[in-house]
Amino acid sequence: MTVKDAGAVAGSGGVIYEATGKDYFKKRELKRSTGAFGLWAIGVAAVVSGDFSGWNGGIAEAGWGGMVIAAIIVYIMYYCMLNCISEMASAMPHTGGAYSFARAAMGPWGGFVTGLAETVEYVMTAATITYFSSAYADSICSGLTGYSLDDHGLQWVWWIIMYVIFVALNWAGAEASFRFSEIITIMSLAVLAFFAIVAIASGQVDFSSLFDIQPDAGQSTFLPHGVGAIFFAMPFAMWLFLGIEQLPLAAEEVRDPEKNIPLASRRCIWTLGVTAILVVLLNPSVMGASALGDSEEPLLDGFRAVLPGNVASVLSLFALVGLLASIQGIMFAYARNLYSLSRAGYYPRFLSLTGKRKTPYWGLIVGAVIGFAALFVIAYGSEGAGSVVLNIAVWGAVLAYVLQMASFVLLRMKMPNIKRPFVSPFGVAGAVVAGVLALCILVATLLNPSYRLAVYAMVAIYAIALIVFAVYGRKHLVLSPEEEFAASGGTQVYKTSESGEV
Repeated sequence: MTVKDAGAVAGSGGVIYEATGKDYFKKRELKRSTGAFGLWAIGVAAVVSGDFSGWNGGIAEAGWGGMVIAAIIVYIMYYCMLNCISEMASAMPHTGGAYSFARAAMGPWGGFVTGLAETVEYVMTAATITYFSSAYADSICSGLTGYSLDDHGLQWVWWIIMYVIFVALNWAGAEASFRFSEIITIMSLAVLAFFAIVAIASGQVDFSSLFDIQPDAGQSTFLPHGVGAIFFAMPFAMWLFLGIEQLPLAAEEVRDPEKNIPLASRRCIWTLGVTAILVVLLNPSVMGASALGDSEEPLLDGFRAVLPGNVASVLSLFALVGLLASIQGIMFAYARNLYSLSRAGYYPRFLSLTGKRKTPYWGLIVGAVIGFAALFVIAYGSEGAGSVVLNIAVWGAVLAYVLQMASFVLLRMKMPNIKRPFVSPFGVAGAVVAGVLALCILVATLLNPSYRLAVYAMVAIYAIALIVFAVYGRKHLVLSPEEEFAASGGTQVYKTSESGEV
């Protein structure tokens, strides 16, 4: 079967592919708009906010020493995982990403479960970054004008402003998205470099303050809460890299994806390794580990520690850049994730409509509405909206990671002869290492009481989604490129037109 002659036919896993009109895919076209540099930029943009907020919770959990060890372990996980993902993306260069890999390896049910995990990850990550960006923006506004929306219970106004701006930017088209990412990524990296220079030049760097957390009985200042606390710091260490695995979602909008996705992935992980070293070492050394652990705006607090108040407030405007970069990058990711799953019929099909600008505009809007609703309900129903939504995002991410690494191993076994333009140098062993580490983080989230609400939310999401899919969704799928590749055993590879449209 091909996309053109798809009819109402049964597929494996109890699914049924419906016939679609001749213009179905015409209304769902994407356009190739960038190369390796643009892909590197949007990958770094999606992650770089983790250097500005979120990661420091690991210091509160395990102390500075425990956070460093957790970050090294997590870096190894991402490094191995990215090589595996690059191999799969080079063999399956279409927008599906994690869903596509799992669909080929584990059938339609595996594809749906994995794709949904990635949906939760990206939609909730965008909400988390919006929350922290709003905290930065409100703090800056208060410092410069003396007025705070948050003090008046209007923090949600910042959320609306953030979502509207970045939905509009992404709606403008992939070319505009990549170009903006290139600019704002360079600016974000410049802010981090500037912070490092100013921190060192200020004379405020005090490495002894890395160990100022009072250790528990019988513990050391390096690991004040013991070795076991490293386990619980790993989800926070993920925030330094979470989202980098999104690059395959741009496969239909980047030129020569078989080459450029692996290349951009390696450049991204190297870049983010350097930025992680800078912030994890210098930010707590100028503030003290104990003070930094509970901060919602650690880099901004770092600027305040090394610069006069007014100057810090002005320069903190630039610190906001990193968070805005990640809103842009993660919105791009969730829109493409929703696009691919809805194009195949797993989600409502209107989410994959692209229009004249070749952008999945409904996916952008619906993802923003869900993210805003999650923030609003949690913020006004309980305390700590940012941490709860962050936990949901991490839970979705690690579940997607475990399933993707399982998919890698299964694909090596089930489809050994498919064309793989890039081959992971770590092979199955690398996938096993990454998968086991991701599973450890998944267990850490299950055992940590602070993640309890996130776990309940994920269970509820999956219960509802699986029931809907079982009763209705599986009977109304579309033979999209991802489905066609899987159904054909890897013999049907998606091609694009000479114009670059797909």
